[in-house]
Amino acid sequence: MIDLMPKQRLNPLPSAAFHILLSLADEDLHGYAIMRCVEEQTEGRMRLGPGTLYSSIQVLLEEGFIEEVEGNAEREPGHERRRYYHLTPAGRKLAQAEASRLADLLRFARAKKILRGDHV
Repeated sequence: MIDLMPKQRLNPLPSAAFHILLSLADEDLHGYAIMRCVEEQTEGRMRLGPGTLYSSIQVLLEEGFIEEVEGNAEREPGHERRRYYHLTPAGRKLAQAEASRLADLLRFARAKKILRGDHV
């Protein structure tokens, strides 16, 4: 019998998790702000529901790719209870690796004449 390694939860990185990491690349955000950011950065093509968002956040927290941080009560008075999330160095490295993987995939799709046009 072959001893198989356990499947890693974030390998391959789910699209929702990648978008969460991207949304945290520039600033710390709370859950609802992450949802809005993902919708904005995908021009409405992806909308994270609360279940997907918070289950993805939980996995990213457990794996050390994001961390919970204190929010800025002065910036958003009345929202002291919101949980804010911060991209860790490991999370940034994971996002960079995923972006590189996707760039390689796009190059391959172009070489196969599957992707043409204005795509980066």
